[in-house]
Amino acid sequence: MPRNLDLHPDRLLPVEPSVRALARELYASVKDLPIISPHGHTDPRWFAGNETFGNATDLLLVPDHYVFRMLYSQGVAMEDLGVRNKTVDPRAAWRLFAQAYWLFRGTPSRMWLDWVFAEAFGMGVQLCAETSDLYFDTITEMLATDSFRPRALFDRYNLEVLATTESPIDTLEHHVAIRAENGKAAGWKGRVITAYRPDPVVDPEFEGFRANLDTLTELTGEDCLTWAGYLAAHRTRRAFFKSMGATSTDHGHPTAATANLSAAEAEALFGRVIAGGCSAADAELFRAQMLTEMAGMSIDDGLVMQIHPGSFRNHNAAVFERFGRDKGADIPTRTDFVHALKPLLDKFGNDRNLSIILFTLDESAYARELAPLAGHYPCLKLGPAWWFHDSPEGMKRFRHMTTETAGFYNTVGFNDDTRAFLSIPARHDVARRIDCGFLAQLVMEHRIEDWEAAELAQDLSYNLAKKAYKL
Repeated sequence: MPRNLDLHPDRLLPVEPSVRALARELYASVKDLPIISPHGHTDPRWFAGNETFGNATDLLLVPDHYVFRMLYSQGVAMEDLGVRNKTVDPRAAWRLFAQAYWLFRGTPSRMWLDWVFAEAFGMGVQLCAETSDLYFDTITEMLATDSFRPRALFDRYNLEVLATTESPIDTLEHHVAIRAENGKAAGWKGRVITAYRPDPVVDPEFEGFRANLDTLTELTGEDCLTWAGYLAAHRTRRAFFKSMGATSTDHGHPTAATANLSAAEAEALFGRVIAGGCSAADAELFRAQMLTEMAGMSIDDGLVMQIHPGSFRNHNAAVFERFGRDKGADIPTRTDFVHALKPLLDKFGNDRNLSIILFTLDESAYARELAPLAGHYPCLKLGPAWWFHDSPEGMKRFRHMTTETAGFYNTVGFNDDTRAFLSIPARHDVARRIDCGFLAQLVMEHRIEDWEAAELAQDLSYNLAKKAYKL
């Protein structure tokens, strides 16, 4: 028999009664703040066209690699879930999901999805094999209504700003359309901006790298097979992205390596890279040099840098070949920051016009490397717990390992970094609850005052992200 779906009002708050009571007060003061979502991967097409999302599978299953990676780990074929397969029956895919929903017990995905099911769609029973069709029909019927179109949901959940992520060879046509709509007297005013993700034209090991440079040449009119033209093309595209609202760049390099080559050395390296068949060492050195080049450009144009190293992306070669990137096979790796960042920091680390936000999947680096670095260099801030660590325990570990050395104000609040649109408010709710619990504990231990905790709750939930990302 299906069980009730009940979201406890004190979920994720501390167990000890006096600490929980204070955490509850802090959470009440921030739970309805606007959402700043400064980094993510939702599709700008949704907000440009404002078409309905289709069905439950299209919205909640197919875009969410947190979900299908778990199902895949238990032997469910991605094709059967609708991943890169337009012929699958979405109801059948949803049934596979529902039948296996018990796999998500104790995971962040379970918390996010239950919030979406209960808060967004009003479901009162848990998802399981018996309720699969009820869920699919109820959600799909609601998605067909105007109140569940992308712009309506954006407004309903009080998103103040939402950043998507595009590459330099993206035409940004959907962002152009959104800004045109914003400019109409009676148009939608939702703020959806882009972010500059240059990996496809910075990483020589990125599939189609050479062809991507040709596209960059076509878009900019610069000769991207020359070092000077290539750098000029980046500046041109960065300016265009800024005109579409961008305030940040994003770099998904496998390591945090940076370099500070002479102009002649950099030009010679670029020549080897575009010649084709460059070595792995040259590819790594080129990525490293380009982080430093991008830092210099950020000093000039003001875009905030985000560096997301330490992920062995697309680790499953067979899945990558069959389904492409971002299909849940990214695996954390050990990451060095102290030595890797030094060339860039030697050149720009004391420049107050530069702002770099560092993320990691290597939690061992939090206390040993990242907090000490961010606690010293003016240009560095720490991004929140990311990917596998975007979880209640991951968020707690982040606060415990960074606060004493870097403080709160060398961090940047929370960002959701998701492709699953409705998980945005769910994730921010989790982050606000965890942070309020952490602050309440500090108050009860007499390490900060209650009024300081109240200010910090506002900062961690809203102000820090808005300031860090220049929003």
